[in-house]
Amino acid sequence: MEEHSGSTRRKDPERVTLKKEIGLLSACTIIIGNIIGSGIFISPKGVLEHSGSVGFALVIWVLGGCIATLGSLCYAELGVTIPKSGGDYSYVTEIFGGLMGFLLLWSAVIIMYPTTLAVIALTFSSYILQPVFPNCVPPYMATRMLSAICVLLLTWVNCSSVRMATRIQDIFTVGKLMALGLIIVVGLIQVFHGNYEALTPHVAFAMDRIPSVGQIALAFLQASFAFSGWNFLNYVTEEVVNPRRNLPRAIYISIPLVTIVYTLTNIAYFSSMSPEELLSSNAVAVTFGEKLLGTFSVVMPISVALSTFGGINGYLFTSSRLCFSGAREGHLPSLLAMIHYKNRTPIPALLVCCTATIVILCIGETHNLINYVSFINYLSYGVTIAGLLHYRWRKPNLYRPIKVSLVVPVCYLMFWALLLGFSLHSEPVVCGVGLVIMLTGVPVYFLGVHWKEKPRFIYSFIGEFSDWVSLLLFILFLFIHPLFCPTAALH
Repeated sequence: MEEHSGSTRRKDPERVTLKKEIGLLSACTIIIGNIIGSGIFISPKGVLEHSGSVGFALVIWVLGGCIATLGSLCYAELGVTIPKSGGDYSYVTEIFGGLMGFLLLWSAVIIMYPTTLAVIALTFSSYILQPVFPNCVPPYMATRMLSAICVLLLTWVNCSSVRMATRIQDIFTVGKLMALGLIIVVGLIQVFHGNYEALTPHVAFAMDRIPSVGQIALAFLQASFAFSGWNFLNYVTEEVVNPRRNLPRAIYISIPLVTIVYTLTNIAYFSSMSPEELLSSNAVAVTFGEKLLGTFSVVMPISVALSTFGGINGYLFTSSRLCFSGAREGHLPSLLAMIHYKNRTPIPALLVCCTATIVILCIGETHNLINYVSFINYLSYGVTIAGLLHYRWRKPNLYRPIKVSLVVPVCYLMFWALLLGFSLHSEPVVCGVGLVIMLTGVPVYFLGVHWKEKPRFIYSFIGEFSDWVSLLLFILFLFIHPLFCPTAALH
């Protein structure tokens, strides 16, 4: 929809772009807020189950942070060399071409980000409802309804203002760090009081069974779900103030901080719970609070809910930019590349992310999809970092404000190949489904993107549909936001 100028005092710009409103603090909170969501409250159980011992589980958490650091250093180079929003998708499209980029985009939009958002939203509603239903699992419909309301509310916030969305991210990131800080402090007090038997080396590394290499790979996949989001600042590069300086700085600050917090949080869990108690718990943080906080244990589900609320906001903010970038490149309908003229927010892309998440919420249980999501995530990371090496070979003289040592991407790719290889060996069905999800995008790409000479009626239908949806969005926002005026159209 074209904008209509209602002012003669100034000439409206011909091109509406996203605002650069993300400084260093907001950049750090985007990374931290996206990483720390539901993972640290869900994954400890899976990591312990597959690793076989407390000590080895802690080793996996530390190594997971180290691997995320290696990957993020590579993404820092890519982010300032190819300064486009869209992260993995934009880099792979630039380096390997449209098909590879589209497959990453397809899997992310169809399954990866909606499922992750749904898992975080369900964790939010489960912890919020836990005090209301202390002796039983919260009702199925209640958790779904509350999750959907939360996603809808944050979608509206992100549609209304970039500044409001980033402020929410800042506040809730501080809140979630305080919540984890409470767990860590209480756990360390337990350790200082001598309650660390499960953490002593001879107990921590005692194994009833020696895990197979495949089980270790699955433990890393579970940990990778908790660390997923370390690359999300690259999805909003165009909105970062001075990205050549702030992008790498935010990475250097955020990833080590999250690794330390995750490791100390797991130490706190094991200071008060035996491995058997942790494995039998459906809500690790709630069980921790009930054991150590007494009448104040209600603080724990509320704190977790605040943490996941910020995680939902961060995922909506960044995943909508992925849809926006895909549409701008012609890989998704052009409607999704529209930006609100006044607020500079990609409203259609946000609504698509919101709708896909609610659909996944309605389908049923999503926790079983964590391994699918982690596998697709790692596949995307590996292809992107392989692209960094290919880009170095193809354009050796290109100016790179940041240029990491070749040891960094090579080490990451060696670990990546081992992890995916053993994952395929131990869980061929899970990995096979992940690959099938990605490959379903091949016919979609050739029919929707590569086939340029479509019949005229298809283009006419797409154009009319886009116009009607634009008009609907315009009317909807005039109705729900009285501050909007007729000049605030979508462009």
